[in-house]
Amino acid sequence: MSTYAIGDLHGCHAEFVTLLEQLSFDPGRDALWLVGDLVNRGPDSLACLREAERLGSAVHCVLGNHDFHLLVAARGGGKLKKNDSLKTVLEAPDRERLLDWLQSRPLAVRQDDWLMTHAGLLPQWGLDQVEALSQEVQATLAGEQSGDFLRQLYGNHPDRWDDALDGMDRLRCVVNVLTRMRFIDPEGRLDFTANQGPASGPPGFAPWFQFPRKDDPHLLFGHWAALEGRTLDARVRVDALDTGCAWGGSLTALDLATGERTRVPSRASAEVAP
Repeated sequence: MSTYAIGDLHGCHAEFVTLLEQLSFDPGRDALWLVGDLVNRGPDSLACLREAERLGSAVHCVLGNHDFHLLVAARGGGKLKKNDSLKTVLEAPDRERLLDWLQSRPLAVRQDDWLMTHAGLLPQWGLDQVEALSQEVQATLAGEQSGDFLRQLYGNHPDRWDDALDGMDRLRCVVNVLTRMRFIDPEGRLDFTANQGPASGPPGFAPWFQFPRKDDPHLLFGHWAALEGRTLDARVRVDALDTGCAWGGSLTALDLATGERTRVPSRASAEVAP
Protein backbone atom coordinates (compact mmCIF):
# COMPACT_ATOMS: atom_id res chain seq x y z
CA MET A 1 0.00 0.00 0.00
CA SER A 2 1.26 3.47 -0.92
CA THR A 3 -0.03 6.91 0.01
CA TYR A 4 0.47 9.70 -2.51
CA ALA A 5 -0.18 13.41 -1.99
CA ILE A 6 -0.94 15.37 -5.16
CA GLY A 7 -0.82 19.12 -5.63
CA ASP A 8 -3.49 21.50 -6.92
CA LEU A 9 -5.34 19.97 -9.89
CA HIS A 10 -7.04 23.20 -11.02
CA GLY A 11 -9.06 21.34 -13.63
CA CYS A 12 -6.05 19.59 -15.21
CA HIS A 13 -7.78 16.26 -15.62
CA ALA A 14 -5.61 14.80 -18.39
CA GLU A 15 -2.46 15.35 -16.32
CA PHE A 16 -4.19 13.91 -13.26
CA VAL A 17 -5.05 10.68 -15.07
CA THR A 18 -1.55 10.43 -16.56
CA LEU A 19 0.01 10.91 -13.13
CA LEU A 20 -2.15 8.19 -11.58
CA GLU A 21 -1.13 5.87 -14.42
CA GLN A 22 2.56 6.61 -13.85
CA LEU A 23 2.11 5.82 -10.16
CA SER A 24 0.24 2.59 -10.98
CA PHE A 25 -2.32 3.89 -8.52
CA ASP A 26 -4.78 1.24 -7.32
CA PRO A 27 -7.77 2.63 -5.34
CA GLY A 28 -8.31 -0.79 -3.80
CA ARG A 29 -4.81 -0.76 -2.34
CA ASP A 30 -3.40 2.77 -2.29
CA ALA A 31 -4.48 6.08 -0.74
CA LEU A 32 -4.57 9.47 -2.43
CA TRP A 33 -4.30 12.80 -0.62
CA LEU A 34 -5.47 15.77 -2.68
CA VAL A 35 -4.32 19.14 -1.40
CA GLY A 36 -7.35 21.10 -2.61
CA ASP A 37 -8.18 23.42 -5.51
CA LEU A 38 -9.47 20.59 -7.62
CA VAL A 39 -11.27 23.11 -9.81
CA ASN A 40 -10.94 26.34 -11.77
CA ARG A 41 -8.43 27.87 -14.18
CA GLY A 42 -7.62 24.63 -16.00
CA PRO A 43 -9.66 23.08 -18.83
CA ASP A 44 -11.75 20.37 -17.13
CA SER A 45 -12.87 21.04 -13.58
CA LEU A 46 -15.93 18.85 -14.04
CA ALA A 47 -13.85 15.80 -14.96
CA CYS A 48 -11.53 16.38 -11.99
CA LEU A 49 -14.47 16.41 -9.59
CA ARG A 50 -15.96 13.31 -11.14
CA GLU A 51 -12.61 11.49 -11.04
CA ALA A 52 -11.97 12.33 -7.40
CA GLU A 53 -15.48 11.29 -6.37
CA ARG A 54 -15.25 8.09 -8.42
CA LEU A 55 -12.16 6.96 -6.52
CA GLY A 56 -14.29 6.76 -3.37
CA SER A 57 -12.72 6.09 0.01
CA ALA A 58 -9.22 5.96 -1.48
CA VAL A 59 -9.31 9.77 -1.73
CA HIS A 60 -8.72 12.15 1.16
CA CYS A 61 -9.22 15.70 -0.06
CA VAL A 62 -9.16 19.09 1.64
CA LEU A 63 -10.94 22.21 0.46
CA GLY A 64 -8.99 24.97 -1.23
CA ASN A 65 -9.91 28.58 -1.90
CA HIS A 66 -11.01 27.82 -5.48
CA ASP A 67 -13.18 24.96 -4.22
CA PHE A 68 -14.82 27.42 -1.83
CA HIS A 69 -15.26 29.83 -4.74
CA LEU A 70 -17.23 27.17 -6.61
CA LEU A 71 -19.42 26.49 -3.56
CA VAL A 72 -20.04 30.22 -3.04
CA ALA A 73 -21.00 30.64 -6.71
CA ALA A 74 -23.28 27.60 -6.63
CA ARG A 75 -24.84 27.89 -3.19
CA GLY A 76 -23.85 31.21 -1.65
CA GLY A 77 -25.16 33.72 -4.14
CA GLY A 78 -21.69 34.51 -5.51
CA LYS A 79 -20.81 35.31 -9.10
CA LEU A 80 -18.21 33.81 -11.37
CA LYS A 81 -15.22 35.92 -12.33
CA LYS A 82 -14.03 36.63 -15.87
CA ASN A 83 -11.28 34.01 -15.83
CA ASP A 84 -13.17 31.27 -14.01
CA SER A 85 -13.64 27.92 -15.74
CA LEU A 86 -16.46 26.59 -13.58
CA LYS A 87 -19.45 26.92 -15.90
CA THR A 88 -19.39 23.26 -16.94
CA VAL A 89 -19.65 22.20 -13.29
CA LEU A 90 -22.56 24.54 -12.62
CA GLU A 91 -24.39 23.29 -15.73
CA ALA A 92 -23.66 19.57 -15.24
CA PRO A 93 -26.60 17.17 -14.73
CA ASP A 94 -24.80 15.67 -11.72
CA ARG A 95 -23.79 19.04 -10.23
CA GLU A 96 -25.72 18.63 -6.98
CA ARG A 97 -24.14 15.28 -6.19
CA LEU A 98 -20.68 16.63 -6.97
CA LEU A 99 -21.25 19.80 -4.96
CA ASP A 100 -22.52 17.73 -2.02
CA TRP A 101 -19.36 15.64 -2.19
CA LEU A 102 -17.13 18.72 -2.36
CA GLN A 103 -18.96 20.52 0.43
CA SER A 104 -18.47 17.55 2.76
CA ARG A 105 -14.66 17.69 2.50
CA PRO A 106 -12.62 18.86 5.52
CA LEU A 107 -10.01 21.62 5.68
CA ALA A 108 -7.38 19.39 7.29
CA VAL A 109 -6.38 15.74 6.97
CA ARG A 110 -4.10 14.20 9.59
CA GLN A 111 -2.37 10.85 9.91
CA ASP A 112 0.17 10.38 12.68
CA ASP A 113 2.50 13.41 12.38
CA TRP A 114 1.45 14.18 8.79
CA LEU A 115 -0.95 17.07 8.28
CA MET A 116 -2.36 18.29 4.98
CA THR A 117 -4.12 21.61 4.49
CA HIS A 118 -4.49 23.67 1.35
CA ALA A 119 -2.50 26.77 2.33
CA GLY A 120 -0.51 25.80 5.43
CA LEU A 121 -0.66 26.03 9.20
CA LEU A 122 -0.20 28.92 11.62
CA PRO A 123 2.83 28.34 13.87
CA GLN A 124 0.56 29.14 16.84
CA TRP A 125 -1.77 26.21 16.07
CA GLY A 126 -1.12 22.65 17.20
CA LEU A 127 -2.35 19.60 15.32
CA ASP A 128 -5.21 18.87 17.70
CA GLN A 129 -6.36 22.48 17.43
CA VAL A 130 -6.33 22.59 13.64
CA GLU A 131 -8.31 19.35 13.48
CA ALA A 132 -10.91 20.79 15.85
CA LEU A 133 -11.15 24.04 13.86
CA SER A 134 -11.50 22.11 10.61
CA GLN A 135 -14.35 20.15 12.18
CA GLU A 136 -16.09 23.40 13.18
CA VAL A 137 -16.11 24.58 9.57
CA GLN A 138 -17.08 21.16 8.27
CA ALA A 139 -20.02 20.99 10.69
CA THR A 140 -21.18 24.42 9.53
CA LEU A 141 -20.98 23.36 5.87
CA ALA A 142 -23.10 20.30 6.72
CA GLY A 143 -25.69 22.26 8.69
CA GLU A 144 -28.85 24.18 7.85
CA GLN A 145 -26.97 27.51 7.94
CA SER A 146 -24.45 26.53 5.28
CA GLY A 147 -25.96 28.93 2.75
CA ASP A 148 -25.65 31.86 5.14
CA PHE A 149 -22.08 30.83 5.90
CA LEU A 150 -21.15 30.77 2.21
CA ARG A 151 -22.82 34.13 1.61
CA GLN A 152 -20.74 35.74 4.38
CA LEU A 153 -17.50 33.87 3.78
CA TYR A 154 -15.56 36.39 1.71
CA GLY A 155 -13.51 39.00 3.53
CA ASN A 156 -10.01 39.67 4.86
CA HIS A 157 -11.00 40.36 8.46
CA PRO A 158 -10.24 39.37 11.07
CA ASP A 159 -6.67 39.05 9.77
CA ARG A 160 -5.26 37.59 12.99
CA TRP A 161 -6.37 34.56 14.98
CA ASP A 162 -7.68 34.96 18.50
CA ASP A 163 -9.09 32.08 20.53
CA ALA A 164 -11.89 34.41 21.64
CA LEU A 165 -13.21 34.85 18.09
CA ASP A 166 -16.71 33.51 17.61
CA GLY A 167 -19.45 33.31 15.02
CA MET A 168 -18.72 34.22 11.43
CA ASP A 169 -15.49 36.03 12.30
CA ARG A 170 -14.09 32.83 13.78
CA LEU A 171 -15.11 30.64 10.85
CA ARG A 172 -13.90 33.13 8.24
CA CYS A 173 -10.51 33.42 9.94
CA VAL A 174 -10.12 29.63 10.00
CA VAL A 175 -10.97 29.35 6.30
CA ASN A 176 -8.62 32.20 5.39
CA VAL A 177 -5.73 30.66 7.30
CA LEU A 178 -6.18 27.17 5.91
CA THR A 179 -7.03 28.08 2.31
CA ARG A 180 -5.56 31.54 1.56
CA MET A 181 -2.51 32.10 3.79
CA ARG A 182 0.92 32.82 2.34
CA PHE A 183 2.63 35.58 4.33
CA ILE A 184 2.27 36.26 8.07
CA ASP A 185 4.02 38.43 10.62
CA PRO A 186 5.52 37.10 13.89
CA GLU A 187 2.15 37.51 15.65
CA GLY A 188 0.36 35.47 13.00
CA ARG A 189 -1.28 38.38 11.19
CA LEU A 190 -2.12 37.49 7.59
CA ASP A 191 -1.30 39.49 4.48
CA PHE A 192 -3.50 38.91 1.44
CA THR A 193 -1.79 41.26 -1.03
CA ALA A 194 1.33 39.30 -2.04
CA ASN A 195 1.19 36.04 -3.98
CA GLN A 196 4.55 35.72 -5.73
CA GLY A 197 7.79 34.24 -4.39
CA PRO A 198 9.05 34.29 -0.79
CA ALA A 199 10.74 37.66 -1.25
CA SER A 200 7.56 39.41 -2.42
CA GLY A 201 5.96 39.83 1.01
CA PRO A 202 5.48 43.27 2.56
CA PRO A 203 7.89 44.54 5.23
CA GLY A 204 7.58 42.61 8.47
CA PHE A 205 5.98 39.58 6.81
CA ALA A 206 7.49 36.24 5.76
CA PRO A 207 6.19 32.91 4.42
CA TRP A 208 4.35 31.05 7.16
CA PHE A 209 6.75 28.08 6.97
CA GLN A 210 9.74 30.27 7.88
CA PHE A 211 8.45 30.65 11.44
CA PRO A 212 9.45 27.99 14.02
CA ARG A 213 7.01 25.72 15.81
CA LYS A 214 7.01 24.11 19.24
CA ASP A 215 6.13 20.72 17.74
CA ASP A 216 7.54 18.94 14.68
CA PRO A 217 4.77 17.77 12.32
CA HIS A 218 5.29 17.04 8.63
CA LEU A 219 3.14 19.54 6.76
CA LEU A 220 1.78 19.23 3.23
CA PHE A 221 0.28 22.17 1.38
CA GLY A 222 -0.46 23.55 -2.09
CA HIS A 223 -1.94 26.93 -3.00
CA TRP A 224 1.34 28.73 -3.76
CA ALA A 225 2.34 27.98 -7.36
CA ALA A 226 5.03 30.66 -7.36
CA LEU A 227 7.10 28.53 -4.96
CA GLU A 228 7.45 25.90 -7.71
CA GLY A 229 7.47 23.22 -5.02
CA ARG A 230 10.38 24.75 -3.06
CA THR A 231 10.31 26.01 0.54
CA LEU A 232 13.53 27.95 1.02
CA ASP A 233 14.57 28.72 4.60
CA ALA A 234 11.78 26.57 6.01
CA ARG A 235 11.86 26.25 9.80
CA VAL A 236 9.50 23.26 9.77
CA ARG A 237 9.23 19.92 7.96
CA VAL A 238 7.14 20.88 4.97
CA ASP A 239 6.40 19.88 1.37
CA ALA A 240 4.97 22.35 -1.14
CA LEU A 241 2.98 20.48 -3.77
CA ASP A 242 1.50 23.15 -6.04
CA THR A 243 3.82 23.21 -9.05
CA GLY A 244 1.55 25.27 -11.29
CA CYS A 245 0.07 22.71 -13.66
CA ALA A 246 -2.63 25.11 -14.87
CA TRP A 247 0.01 27.74 -15.62
CA GLY A 248 2.35 25.64 -17.71
CA GLY A 249 4.23 23.96 -14.85
CA SER A 250 3.60 20.40 -13.77
CA LEU A 251 1.40 18.21 -11.57
CA THR A 252 3.32 16.69 -8.67
CA ALA A 253 2.76 13.59 -6.53
CA LEU A 254 4.69 12.88 -3.32
CA ASP A 255 5.10 9.34 -2.00
CA LEU A 256 4.70 9.83 1.75
CA ALA A 257 6.72 6.73 2.59
CA THR A 258 9.76 7.36 0.41
CA GLY A 259 9.67 11.11 -0.23
CA GLU A 260 9.96 10.46 -3.97
CA ARG A 261 8.30 13.02 -6.24
CA THR A 262 6.71 12.16 -9.57
CA ARG A 263 5.82 14.96 -11.98
CA VAL A 264 3.74 15.18 -15.14
CA PRO A 265 4.27 18.28 -17.31
CA SER A 266 1.35 20.55 -18.08
CA ARG A 267 -0.28 20.10 -21.46
CA ALA A 268 -1.13 23.76 -21.80
CA SER A 269 -0.67 26.99 -19.89
CA ALA A 270 -3.49 29.27 -18.82
CA GLU A 271 -3.47 32.95 -19.71
CA VAL A 272 -4.18 34.15 -16.17
CA ALA A 273 -2.23 34.29 -12.95
CA PRO A 274 -3.16 32.03 -9.97
